[in-house]
Amino acid sequence: MAIEDISKELPVIDLDLFLAGTHDSEAVLRECKKAANALIVYGALVLHDSRVSEEDNAKFLDLMEDYFNQPEADLKQDERSQLSYQVGVTLENTEKPKCAVDEPCLRIIEALEPSERPLDISAHSPDPKCRFFWKMSEIPPYETQFPGLNAPNVVPQAGFIKEKWSGTMEQWGKAMKSAVSDLADMVAIGLGIPAETFREAGRYGPHLLAPTASDLVKYGKKDTILAGFHSDLNFLTIHGRSRYPGLNVWARNTGKRIPVKIPPGNNLLVQAGKQLEHITGGFIKAGFHEVVVNEQTLEMIENRKTSSPDRPLIRISSTFFWHLSSDYDLVPIPSLEEQARKLRAERLKVGKSDGGESVYSPMKVGQQVAQ
Repeated sequence: MAIEDISKELPVIDLDLFLAGTHDSEAVLRECKKAANALIVYGALVLHDSRVSEEDNAKFLDLMEDYFNQPEADLKQDERSQLSYQVGVTLENTEKPKCAVDEPCLRIIEALEPSERPLDISAHSPDPKCRFFWKMSEIPPYETQFPGLNAPNVVPQAGFIKEKWSGTMEQWGKAMKSAVSDLADMVAIGLGIPAETFREAGRYGPHLLAPTASDLVKYGKKDTILAGFHSDLNFLTIHGRSRYPGLNVWARNTGKRIPVKIPPGNNLLVQAGKQLEHITGGFIKAGFHEVVVNEQTLEMIENRKTSSPDRPLIRISSTFFWHLSSDYDLVPIPSLEEQARKLRAERLKVGKSDGGESVYSPMKVGQQVAQ
């Protein structure tokens, strides 16, 4: 697929086919290349995995709605600001979209056609969303240089939340972690490198189940920015289906805005993050995205008021951040770095910008996260 050959629908990757076949079969190789190409072109894809249950997603969303519906004073007990909010809750109006003051990111926005640009983030207002970080990591068999990124989990203390919390978080988190770990193998194969390359690099990563919550009673006005235009710093981000639309992604960062629609059933959304961009030397770029209140969000708010009048009007995103290990040496893979240079040259030859040329300096993953 040429970079210019971009549709308004994200490619759907069949993880079932990969798990049922052998890595050298023609059908599996074709699907792996499709997965890698989807991330090169779109920075995102839809992943079909029959192991993922819509019922588990609904149970998780219900618990998150109940948790974030608590008074702010109760939520604040779960805050760990001294650990840079890397575990526990982050209250609304804390996180700011870095793009608002990041020159390379602003240039990407400027390069977009006016009709394709994100909602204006120039005011640099903090996002009106809460977040909870729940670690889903394996303890490394060595002393990490970055203990702050491997802090213990916080369990909310409210009785009606606490009794369900750990089980629900682990059940849904493991489902998404399995899916994204297997996809990492597919992408490696599709890029022509050993299947286990990314999985091994992320074996002891500080993976995070990181649901976000936006109060649609307070912030349910059309064109409200719930999460300003940004990319993710981790390797791959995976989401279950939200009950409320509003997520937009951009193809190859300087392409078209795509309103995300995850089909009902056993489907998840996956986005490329900065660690994947770094290790591929920019061959895959971290996908930019935003979450806003649009017409479809408003329609769903009215629908929920009728169909579930007793439920909180809170938009939950069941996000999972899959990271490389904090002590891993983050260096571009030479073969992928060369392909990135070729792709950039091809785009420049036909007058297409690919953003400013980036330098991917060697560093530990923990340093990249800290930066």
